[in-house]
Amino acid sequence: MIYWQLFITFMKIGALSFGGGLAVLPLIEEELVQNLSWLSLEEFVDVLTLSEMTPGPIAINAATAAGNNVAGVTGGIVATIGVVLPSLLIVMVLAYIYFKYRNLSLFQGAIAGLRPAVVALIASAGVTIFMTALFNTSSFDVNLADLNLINLAIFFLALYGLRKIKLTTIQTIILSGLVGGILFSIL
Repeated sequence: MIYWQLFITFMKIGALSFGGGLAVLPLIEEELVQNLSWLSLEEFVDVLTLSEMTPGPIAINAATAAGNNVAGVTGGIVATIGVVLPSLLIVMVLAYIYFKYRNLSLFQGAIAGLRPAVVALIASAGVTIFMTALFNTSSFDVNLADLNLINLAIFFLALYGLRKIKLTTIQTIILSGLVGGILFSIL
């Protein structure tokens, strides 16, 4: 039964995750953390961390990791198939429609209208991850005494490395892991 639930849940997530990999994160959080309680918020952030540090699309990696966390390797496979199947079918249909009707202004307007909503979805996921990493909560009702200063320092160092030094994603992940490992082990 759990495999069927995983498949249906991730098929629904896959069908509703417009805008790319990061746009799927609020949907996964809502379903797995809030609605089904399969993952705690901390486990969800761990799944995201694993998904980001492995090669491949984050939505597929997150489905695999979350499914594995909920129901083992088979759960990971089932969740992955569930999240990919709607996209595969939808892209095949949309590719046909796009090449047939791409010059229609209504079609172009619909695509343009989706862009701001996708940015909002990505920003929402970013805020959830940021608040959880720094305050161990996704709400804005925070106490500055709960601020994790080590995570705040790693955040700013990683941001500086990415934007100013132009570190690659893998360099940033490795260096952040090393800094975190050292700081958390001695403090």
